[in-house]
Amino acid sequence: MKSLVLAVAILSLACTSCAKVDYAKVLVVEVIDGDTLEIFGGERVRLIGIDTPEMYESDKLIRDCQRTGEDITTIMAMGKEAYKFTRSLVEDKTVRLEFDAERKDDYGRLLAYVFILRDPELFLNAEIVKQGYAQPLTIPPNVQHAALFQKLYQEAGKNKRGLHRGYFIGR
Repeated sequence: MKSLVLAVAILSLACTSCAKVDYAKVLVVEVIDGDTLEIFGGERVRLIGIDTPEMYESDKLIRDCQRTGEDITTIMAMGKEAYKFTRSLVEDKTVRLEFDAERKDDYGRLLAYVFILRDPELFLNAEIVKQGYAQPLTIPPNVQHAALFQKLYQEAGKNKRGLHRGYFIGR
């Protein structure tokens, strides 16, 4: 009997991981950092068009330090704030993914605009920029909302929202 239960459990897990994900309605199971999510089924999603500060040591963190003149500790603190903000909005929420010209990046992550399914829908990528926790990152050919992100970023800076309150992001 135990072996039958174990076999059913293993088969269930195998079928779950093989099931086709409905990107029109999928659960965010974890926020990895301010601009990367994990959805049900294990795929990672990189939010198109935005960039939040790094919260982990990486080559990008070093490049960001050199580009901005900020120290590692400051950038990582900003990254943790962006992570907390994104997590508060989307973790354990059902979302809709919308794709642009490219569906995946060089790391195998899905590239998507993410919409939180509520009434009305909330455009996550835009909200993170609007509230001052990310800056625009335009990488052609994925440019559908580039002008919107730039406008929201300027407004966030002008109104000292999010990271603009205590840090100068996007030098």
